[in-house]
Amino acid sequence: MSEFVQDVTKAMVALRNVFTETPLQRNEFLSQKYDAEIYLKREDLTPVRSYKIRGAFNFVSEMLDKVSQDAAFVCASAGNHAQGVSFVCHYFKRRGIIFMPVTTPQQKIDKTRIFGKEFIEIRLVGDTFDQCYEAAQSFVADGGGVMAPPFDDIRIVTGQATVLCEAALQWKKLNGGSEPDLIIVPVGGGGLASGVSNFLHEYGWKTKIRFVEPEGAASLLACLKNKKHVKLENINTFIDGAAVAEIGALNYTMLQQFSPDCIITVPENRVCSTMVEMLNVEGVVLEPAGALSIDALKSISCQELKGKKILLVISGGNFDFERLPDIKERSLRFQGLKKYFIFGFPQHPGTLRSFLAQLAPDDDIVRFEYLKKSTRNFGSVLIAIETKKYDNFYVLEKNFQALGWPYRDITNDQVLFDFVI
Repeated sequence: MSEFVQDVTKAMVALRNVFTETPLQRNEFLSQKYDAEIYLKREDLTPVRSYKIRGAFNFVSEMLDKVSQDAAFVCASAGNHAQGVSFVCHYFKRRGIIFMPVTTPQQKIDKTRIFGKEFIEIRLVGDTFDQCYEAAQSFVADGGGVMAPPFDDIRIVTGQATVLCEAALQWKKLNGGSEPDLIIVPVGGGGLASGVSNFLHEYGWKTKIRFVEPEGAASLLACLKNKKHVKLENINTFIDGAAVAEIGALNYTMLQQFSPDCIITVPENRVCSTMVEMLNVEGVVLEPAGALSIDALKSISCQELKGKKILLVISGGNFDFERLPDIKERSLRFQGLKKYFIFGFPQHPGTLRSFLAQLAPDDDIVRFEYLKKSTRNFGSVLIAIETKKYDNFYVLEKNFQALGWPYRDITNDQVLFDFVI
């Protein structure tokens, strides 16, 4: 047994004093859908609803004897890492200072405070995460405490690797001596990915591993393609739990041997469809990053999946339900069930009746707004239409063309869509 596997096993044993192992569950719905045996490692069921508690616990527990009793553990985060550090500070009865951006939703601030109770102090600093992180670093540099990094530290990596250490033991109970054919792991800063992949290699399984990133924040893919540690200039932050512009330096070192072909990038709006599907069919609440590994299955051919045993790491379920309307909106647009149009409506009586006559029983107008009224022959109107089958729009657009009115589909014109909608 390698030193790393020993350290991970030790960390896993210590975690049993904090919470019970998260389940490894065979999911019947996904198994039938993909004609495979799909198992979910449910990290959304930890006390803080994400795997982040593992790395935070291992880091703090290893630092306790190396810092003074009065030293505070410091982190900068607006999400799961903050909650993990807060929970662990309360568990060890040690002071924690959590730096969060001023723009952090109140719901996340409240949850972080609940986990840490009287042992933590929350400081709202900066409009962006980078500004917040700089403030936390300055605080630590001035002797204010010990920084608990989110991913770029071997103690964090070791803690996150307990996900697979647990899953391996559970797998043996469920499947005997067989190994998974494939493991899929989501990637943000790389702590989970580097921990799981390194444990997999040193544990001795011959299982194939693939990593999944959002299309708009594929930092690991960029590094592997460039064969060096790089930072993305711009990222899409919608999948906030995995939207990291620069993977950790240590994490990249541990992952640099992989081919870019091992990375699956998934569109943000498709992830929304997966979230809605899991909520409606399975009653499972996932955050966007937590749905990445499930969504990645849609990018793999049916032949590659058929008959295989696949282990998916479900990284978290901290979902703010205030985001649900946006999630549903993005899901419908991705499936082609909702579109936005700008029409030039003729300015005379009966125009609206003529337009409504083009719609079928399954077509529903969910938004209707005059953008500009004038004395001109045509007035601009924003119309959003939902339908039950995406091919209904083929018929609709033929009908629109027959009307002879000017119109434009702005559903996928991101610049115009963001401006108007």
